[in-house]
Amino acid sequence: MTNIEISDDLKSRLPELVLACIECEVKVEPSGEELLNRMSETEENIKQNLPLNKISQKSAIHASRRAYKACGKDPARYRLSAEALTRRVVRGLGLYHINNIVDLVNLISLETGISIGGYDAHKIEGNVRMGIGKSNEPYQAIGRGELNVEFLPLFRDDISAFGSPTSDSERTSVTNATTRFLMVIIGFSGLQETEEAMKLAVDLLARYGKAGNIEHWIVR
Repeated sequence: MTNIEISDDLKSRLPELVLACIECEVKVEPSGEELLNRMSETEENIKQNLPLNKISQKSAIHASRRAYKACGKDPARYRLSAEALTRRVVRGLGLYHINNIVDLVNLISLETGISIGGYDAHKIEGNVRMGIGKSNEPYQAIGRGELNVEFLPLFRDDISAFGSPTSDSERTSVTNATTRFLMVIIGFSGLQETEEAMKLAVDLLARYGKAGNIEHWIVR
């Protein structure tokens, strides 16, 4: 089980922050019909019921935007992944389908409004600490290239920064070769919503990720 903690600096700025962590064995494969259908249903429900100008008022997204401001980052310029996904769906652009693990992470984010990190656990070295990004800290974001992570809430291991609520990094990304998976549900809105999202995630990982040896815990 990966050791994860929150830095004192981040705790002082975000006292409500909790992390719901799940680590398990998975089988990465193309998403099956059942998962794709559920994603389509979720997308359609969001398009029908959530206007574009109301996205930032969704409880978890609103709390996440406040958290970014407390850290010194502009949430409109560096959108959280859950907000970016929701905006994409509301605008009718749909989601990319990557594989069953990445797709179910996106599904949970859409259904809860919470930004979620998904990592190949074998690519993480040593202990993990969540802190705040530094000026000129190197970070290659998935599909975005070099990302300015200064003032972003940020995960680091013994090698470098590898995850943020805006975008995960290439270094620890999930690929077809991934067998050990770490999910971190970033609960800026406090314990209750985060625990509910964790229960959903455990269920979906077992159902669609063929997950085994599932461990889950809360970090405060």
